[in-house]
Amino acid sequence: MRRLFHYPLSGLARAVRVILAEKHLDYELVYETPWKPSDELIENNVSGEVPTLIDTNGVVTYGNSAIREYLDEVYPDIPLIGLDYQQRAEARTIADWANNTLYKDVYQPVIRERILKRFVKDTDKRPDPACIREAGTKLNNHMEYIAWLVDRRNWLAGKEFSIADIATASLLSVMDYLGIIQWHKYELVKSWYVRIKSRPSFRSILQDNVPQIPPASNYANLDF
Repeated sequence: MRRLFHYPLSGLARAVRVILAEKHLDYELVYETPWKPSDELIENNVSGEVPTLIDTNGVVTYGNSAIREYLDEVYPDIPLIGLDYQQRAEARTIADWANNTLYKDVYQPVIRERILKRFVKDTDKRPDPACIREAGTKLNNHMEYIAWLVDRRNWLAGKEFSIADIATASLLSVMDYLGIIQWHKYELVKSWYVRIKSRPSFRSILQDNVPQIPPASNYANLDF
């Protein structure tokens, strides 16, 4: 059985879970605590970071981009990067925007202020309001960009559902879990996100429930 080392509120690990489900690949989840990685995780990935995937053939891959490329190469029957070179380029571009810019501007500071400070020793336990506000401002700008995309296309990178949608929705799903997104302000993005929440590959994501950090009341609802 292939194994995926993950943390439920890791947006990057969530994306790999969705990719595996879209490709109908069975896997076992191995729960990790990001601030205290297990010896087994470090043995397979010296950085101790999630996501880390051990495939059935023994190949170990870590890092969201490396894993998604590996899975599309080894299991090509259900492609998620695109059917032609233009969509593949666009899908990779948007996925990398999500995994770098959206991650750095919004996901990373929110996780640090709302989660890591609560559990990591020798840190100030109080969230920084200024940091949260800045992340909120940047989130609004990024939501406008996503709205611009979905207003012109069927999916973010074009006609087909792709890694662009998976990467972006996986990060937003963590913000949704924490109740940060005011969806009434972003109807176009909300409609796109509802379509993704309705996909079978997203079901396990919507069932996540982290001890001491309960999800927002509308998190698992398809009609919200």
